Amino acid sequence: MKIATWNINGVKARIDAATTWLRSASPDIACLQEIKCMDEAFPLSAFENLGYNVAVHGQKGFNGVALLSKMPLDDVTPGLAGDPDDVQARYIEGVISIPSGVLRVVNIYLPNGNGAPEKFVYKLAWMSRLRERVKELLTYEEPFVIAGDYNVIPAPEDVYNPAAWMDDALFRPETRAHFQALLNLGLTDAFRACHDEPHQFTFWDYQAGAWQKNHGLRIDHLLLSPQAADRLVACEIDADPRSWEKPSDHVPIVVELSL
Repeated sequence: MKIATWNINGVKARIDAATTWLRSASPDIACLQEIKCMDEAFPLSAFENLGYNVAVHGQKGFNGVALLSKMPLDDVTPGLAGDPDDVQARYIEGVISIPSGVLRVVNIYLPNGNGAPEKFVYKLAWMSRLRERVKELLTYEEPFVIAGDYNVIPAPEDVYNPAAWMDDALFRPETRAHFQALLNLGLTDAFRACHDEPHQFTFWDYQAGAWQKNHGLRIDHLLLSPQAADRLVACEIDADPRSWEKPSDHVPIVVELSL
């Protein structure tokens, strides 16, 4: 089974790229972030025509996540628990039946955290809430994947120039410590479990020729529960869509599990 994650940076603006890639790569499950539209405005038929069941947790003009699955979605939960006042659409969780039981897929668009100080506070609080949810999920002892745009650079080898990013919210010590805390619960970074080479990126800014210079970041991740990590076959970044016309600034990353 192949599970993909991709920050599409506006599903309406990238609909051609999204459907072209899905038709070619044909993941069984795809997690899209930053769809930037309300649920009712999501281009549902474009993905249903490719054989996907679709669940959306949208927001007008900002954020938004969508879960696509070639298998029925048995249960869908939008929104991350822990803060009833949080209205940002950044989390959707779905359960899918598989021959051995169930697979749970969590799709996240973690806050960036740059800008006003309260944005960084929100980012860290959101990561704490995510950690609490992961603790709960681990008690189920089932395979699950937490996929998405984490807006976290885990280590110096995941950024083209670490010194230039030391004060950025994506690379600050507090952010990296929260990410490491997730791993310390028993999760596995699928890409790093398969690759140890540095400078493998999932994001290149639109500015300053970042793509042409390979000034990238690895901020899109697939974290696996122990039961999913036991079934890990491969994990690859597909950088090709970054060179397409009207690309997202992110590219897909795909994990293969023997489910």
